[in-house]
Amino acid sequence: MEPLSQAALERRRIPVLLLKTPSAPTDAYRDLFDSSQSQAQSGHRNDSQDPAVVSSNCSFEPRFVPVLDHHFDEVGIQQLAGILNDGGVGPHESCKYGGLVFTSQRAVEAFAHVLVEGRKKHGNSWPKELSEVPFYSVGPATTRSLAAAAQPGPPFQIFGEETGNGDALSKYILEHYRAWYPERETLPGLLFCVGEQRRDIIPKTLMDPELPASRRIMVDELVVYGTGQMASFESDLESLLQEYAAQTPPAETIWAVVFSPTGCDGLLRKIGALGPTGRAVPGQGDPRVLVATIGPTTRAHLVDSFGYEPHVCASKPSPTGVWNGIAAYMAQHPPCP
Repeated sequence: MEPLSQAALERRRIPVLLLKTPSAPTDAYRDLFDSSQSQAQSGHRNDSQDPAVVSSNCSFEPRFVPVLDHHFDEVGIQQLAGILNDGGVGPHESCKYGGLVFTSQRAVEAFAHVLVEGRKKHGNSWPKELSEVPFYSVGPATTRSLAAAAQPGPPFQIFGEETGNGDALSKYILEHYRAWYPERETLPGLLFCVGEQRRDIIPKTLMDPELPASRRIMVDELVVYGTGQMASFESDLESLLQEYAAQTPPAETIWAVVFSPTGCDGLLRKIGALGPTGRAVPGQGDPRVLVATIGPTTRAHLVDSFGYEPHVCASKPSPTGVWNGIAAYMAQHPPCP
C-alpha cells in the first residue's frame, strides 16, 4: 500500500483505489489517472478520454492496494520447460503445438521465467521455433508483456490484442489459426498457459464437438502459476479508508477499481455493504465508496455471488475503458465544483 503523496495533501484529489499490484516498469492505470491532475490544473480537455473528461475541474489520486498473491507452479514450470526443450512448440507437423495462448500477464511472467532459465543454457534464440508460430493475447497489457519476454531473442508474432476478452479471442483464433495453417487437414494443438483460477470459454469454444474436424483445435491448459488473496489486503484497504475519513475535510468520493473476483468479498466487507447472510443489503455501506469493475466477468461475480451491482463496468478491460466508465458516471453525478 502506497503512502499519500505530499502533492495530494496540498490539493484535494479524488482517490482511485486500484485493487491490484502496480505493473512494472510503468503502470498504465497510474499514468492515465495521474495525467488528469495536469489536465485539471491547465484546463486542457483531452478528447481521446471522453466522455465528458470527468469535467476539467476534477483530478485523481491513484493508489494501489495489492489483492493477489501470485506464485509460480513448479510442476507446471517444469512441464513447460520440457515442452519447449523437446521442440513441442513449432510450425512443423512433428510439433504437438502450433501456437500459444495467453490471457494473463502472470502466465506471461511464468513463461518468461522459463525462457530466461532456458536461454542461460541454450542462447538467446532458444527455442528458435517460437518466432515461427502465432501467439494469441487477450489485450494490450498481455501483448506488451509477451513482446518484452521475447527479447533479446527474435520477436514473437502476437495476435488478438484488440479482442479484449476470452470469448472474443476464441472466435478470433478459430478464423486466424485456420488461415495460419491452410494446408493442414487437422490443426495442431494450442498450448494455453493459465493460472489455477480461470474460465474455460477458450477451450470450450475451440474444442466444440459441433465444429467441423478441419476447424476444431485441441487446447491443452497448463497451470503455470497459482493465485490467492494477499494476507494484508483487507487491513491495507481499511487503513486507506480510515486515512481518507481522517482528512480535513474528509474525502467525499472514493473510487475502488476491481480487477478480479479475488478480494471482492473483502472489499464489500470493509465498505460495510454485506449483511449477515453474506449478501449485499441495498442502501447499506460506505456512501463515499463507488465501485468500478474491469469488465463483465468481475461485475457478474459481484452480482451473482453477493447481489451487489457496481456503479461502473468498463466497456473494455483497459485503462481507457475504466477511465471512460468513471468519466461517464461522474458526468451524471458531478462531485467537483
